[in-house]
Amino acid sequence: MEPQQTDNQVVIGVTPDKSTNVNVTATNERHSSNDATEQQPARGTDVARARWTILRQVLKQKQVDSEKVPQVSVRRFSSFNLFSRSRVTTPDPDDPSEGQWVDYRSASFPQYSAFLRDNLGPIRVTEVLNSFDNTGNVCVWPSEEVMAHYCLKKRHMFRGLSVCELGGGMTCLAGLMIAVCADAREVILSDGNEKAIQNVRGVIERNRRAGLFTCADVSSRVVRWDSESDVSALESCFDVVMCADCLFLDQYRASLVDAVKRLLRPNGTALVFAPPRGETLAQFRLLAERAGFRVCQYLNYDQDVWDVHTRMQSEGKDSYDESLHYPHLLTLTQGCGSTLSL
Repeated sequence: MEPQQTDNQVVIGVTPDKSTNVNVTATNERHSSNDATEQQPARGTDVARARWTILRQVLKQKQVDSEKVPQVSVRRFSSFNLFSRSRVTTPDPDDPSEGQWVDYRSASFPQYSAFLRDNLGPIRVTEVLNSFDNTGNVCVWPSEEVMAHYCLKKRHMFRGLSVCELGGGMTCLAGLMIAVCADAREVILSDGNEKAIQNVRGVIERNRRAGLFTCADVSSRVVRWDSESDVSALESCFDVVMCADCLFLDQYRASLVDAVKRLLRPNGTALVFAPPRGETLAQFRLLAERAGFRVCQYLNYDQDVWDVHTRMQSEGKDSYDESLHYPHLLTLTQGCGSTLSL
């Protein structure tokens, strides 16, 4: 079903045969070029430099706020405060692994919570520099937090459906919350990073033993969007595919569109939460249109998130930049109908 457009939503709808331009202010000249091919050498250098800076500052337990870090990595604003975090003081005797367990509990729906492990041992230089995108392996980013909150609020949408989260990092928080609250038929939590999925497997087992899942079939696996074997193994398996803040690396954007299209069933829906980040969101939307998706873009999709957003705007860009920190919601559908009712 097509999303309802209400008065408090700013919605941009586009179809495969009709383009709609949206004015997005570029916050970084590296994101402004329409020629992605020409950007590649510079972006590779920028991303490598950003990963080194993240690694150095995480090890020093400093906030990632250096101007030398490309805007794909800035973390001046860290949370919409949609979940409370409390350290789990009682260790799990069945879990000998490293890492600190915390209880993530929804602020709006406190009956729903899950155990997460903040990290799994030391961060190694080779993992940061050589692994498939590591951004979600350092922290839970605001877009993932917002998507998890949105899934809790719209939990009725997922009842009886098969759901896959792509690029969920160390926690796959949104997919985990669907497993906790939605009575889904199946939930698969995925990332392209082996260590992330190692952590997610432990998270799934801990929450399963605690009896927190309403979904009986919860699993995790490595899914690289550019891997034919990874994608073909899950082709046409899902009613819902979702991801958060996965659009900013040029070399994976087209692969993500292709993976989403192939993983979805003909009447399935993709939920994509991401900030504009210069032109990266617009570029993804254009690729999705060209792939045959009908794309709707929502700016005000949840009042709690919107209230924090409007309050933070008054703080100024030194602490909050909506181009970097406020996730828009894109829905991608194909065909005449959708199993998801927003």
